[in-house]
Amino acid sequence: MDWLLSPTSISDKLIVMVFAIVLFVAIMGAILWLIDRPKVPNWVVVVGFLGPVTIALVLGLLYPALGTIYRSFQVQATAVGPDGKPIINPETGQKTSEITFSFANYTKIFTDPYFQKVMINSVLWVILVPVLATFIGLIYAVLVDRTRFEKVAKALIFLPLAISMVGASIIWKFMYDYRQASVSQIGLLNQILIWLGLDPYQFLLTQPWNTFFLIIVMVWIQAGFAMTVLSAAIKAVPDDIVEAAQIDGATGFKLFRKVTIPTIRPAVVVVITTVAMASLKAFDVVRTMTGGNFGTSVVANEFYTQTFTQGQTGAGIGAALAVVLFIIIIPVIVYNVRQMRISEEMR
Repeated sequence: MDWLLSPTSISDKLIVMVFAIVLFVAIMGAILWLIDRPKVPNWVVVVGFLGPVTIALVLGLLYPALGTIYRSFQVQATAVGPDGKPIINPETGQKTSEITFSFANYTKIFTDPYFQKVMINSVLWVILVPVLATFIGLIYAVLVDRTRFEKVAKALIFLPLAISMVGASIIWKFMYDYRQASVSQIGLLNQILIWLGLDPYQFLLTQPWNTFFLIIVMVWIQAGFAMTVLSAAIKAVPDDIVEAAQIDGATGFKLFRKVTIPTIRPAVVVVITTVAMASLKAFDVVRTMTGGNFGTSVVANEFYTQTFTQGQTGAGIGAALAVVLFIIIIPVIVYNVRQMRISEEMR
């Protein structure tokens, strides 16, 4: 049974994959067969549809979440004997350790200077990326709206969103590449500085500006999403509202500020909150470009680092960071849902 739950070889993985497909087909076939039987009670059909989904949510979401919360309170400490001295392992001669439960991991996250820097970086990401991406996307949507080259222009700014985060990060890593002034540059930005008679700049190493250069990459990616949503919202603004405003004397920027912005406000809220959640979970850009070094780490990257590279000592801190990230995201989701309900009620 172990090979089914934790397959290691390629053959075992293929068998598990085939088994999962067959099990899915069997369950769906049973549900569809029950639907065609008029004498089957409704509760059986409901259980058939909701049962597998509920089980999947419990095993794939609820159970891991509770396990993460449990591990976030685990602290590895040196075992102490009745005399108050550390217990020494007679075979290895080293101090033995034990797992205790406390708020030490959370205390360390909010008091240790290193983790405070991680939190500050995450705050910068969640503030700057949504604001800049939405602002750039809105300007672009307005400027190219109904122009002759609208499709081509929108395709160009949407293109980064179609690239994977890792791919975009590699592109910008080459853009930021640094070499000595005496050596031929392969980084576009440093080559431009050389052409201007300036010295090359270490974009990814110089603190704290390297964090802002990473943020630029995320803005470059998310601006296409903002532009797409806001452009559709602008096109959906009723013409009679615009014409009425123009009759009242509203033109140009005044028309945009007084009519367009209030009308597309629900779309703006959706874009900001969606990009904010993506920024909170930012991992690929940081991991690919700096690995979280040089003061650029964020919560998602630090969670990975502590959990998978620091052993048992970092597992509790990694779990605590995951819980903190989850708690931070909850208000953003609640606000987004609330705004969507308000917009539906207004309709």
